[in-house]
Amino acid sequence: MAPRRPLHAVLAYPKRSPVTFGYVCMLLATHAWVSYGLPADRASSLLRHISTNLTNLTDHPVQALIGSTLFFDGTLTDVASLEFPATFITLGLGVCCFLARAERRWGALRAFGVFLAGHIGATLLTAVVIILALRQGWYDDSVRNTLDFGISYGAQTVLAACTAGLPRWARLPWAAFVLAWPLGGVDWSEPLPDFTAIGHLLAAALGFALLLARPETRWGRSGRTATAAATEPVAGPRRS
Repeated sequence: MAPRRPLHAVLAYPKRSPVTFGYVCMLLATHAWVSYGLPADRASSLLRHISTNLTNLTDHPVQALIGSTLFFDGTLTDVASLEFPATFITLGLGVCCFLARAERRWGALRAFGVFLAGHIGATLLTAVVIILALRQGWYDDSVRNTLDFGISYGAQTVLAACTAGLPRWARLPWAAFVLAWPLGGVDWSEPLPDFTAIGHLLAAALGFALLLARPETRWGRSGRTATAAATEPVAGPRRS
């Protein structure tokens, strides 16, 4: 029966996590659209418009912040590239796995609230870091218009916020992994690492902060939070 479990999980995915499933389908569709459907110049123009760089955050912040969540920056096919592991972690683990599990356990509203809080919060905090770094001459002025979009900050926040849902023995190694992976390949010759590494660390910090602020996110096997399970009356079997 064991080999049937992964297949059952895949077939049940759309029903158990419908909002995440729809979001993943949309991300795959927009990725295919800009990669293969649009002319290269139009695709580049679109991505630059929704990029969350300083220029766009000043000129059209809402369009940039929301538009950036409609695309992911990475590759699904070039498995030998350095971009593929980051895509696997953010899209594969962060959204497809952990955001889906958070939707099942917390509900779609709260799960995506955590995702958006991480995306928006880390983006704005990173913008502050960039402004301060520019004043010190630590970043080149071209960073104001750099191409910077995607779901990775929100996914990173979800990865951190879901740490308490793991077995006790896995929590510390997982937290270390969440904090360590953005630092892979970072150039430490400058006073500050690349701003995207800083953004991912800030997103992780937001996720851990949300976890500490709302300890009831420590769910049990029943799919309910520990607090709710302690206060609800004993009942018969129920669907999670």
